[in-house]
Amino acid sequence: MGRSEPSFLVVGHLNKAHGTKGEIFVWPLTDHPEGSFAPGVILYLGDDTGNAPDSTRPSVLIETSRPFRRGYLVRFEGVGTRDEAEALRGRYVLRPREELSDVGDGEFLYHQLLGLTVVTVAGEEVGEIVEVYELRPADLLEVEGPSKTHFIPFLASTVQEVDLESGTMVIDPPAGLLDL
Repeated sequence: MGRSEPSFLVVGHLNKAHGTKGEIFVWPLTDHPEGSFAPGVILYLGDDTGNAPDSTRPSVLIETSRPFRRGYLVRFEGVGTRDEAEALRGRYVLRPREELSDVGDGEFLYHQLLGLTVVTVAGEEVGEIVEVYELRPADLLEVEGPSKTHFIPFLASTVQEVDLESGTMVIDPPAGLLDL
């Protein structure tokens, strides 16, 4: 029995109004922002948790979009003033999961890793993944163990297998990693 996937995924954060014509700066929170912030794309405004669409607010249609600094300046249909754009500020925007391009083989969306049980190749349970930090040169997994928290680099040399069906990740930790 696999874990259920969320039906909506966060793709960006509405940061602040820009100019006087209803544009808003969007901070992208997706690996492929060009597909989510294009004219004609429908986005859903997140609820207070940011994880699900707000059922009290209608979806928004992107009318215009242009790259700006490290994000996008977007204007939604029906939003024509700075005040209207400002009213959306601070919200997360989501897209239906099925509209997002499939993840390639061996790639994972970080929410898929949360809650996995980490075990070593020797069968020793390390703990549960509680957070993923996107860092360079490698993402870091925060694994909550029974007696302490471990930080494990998400590297091919360490992570041997990720099985979303069974909810486990098998690692071959370098000597001393679990002693830190």
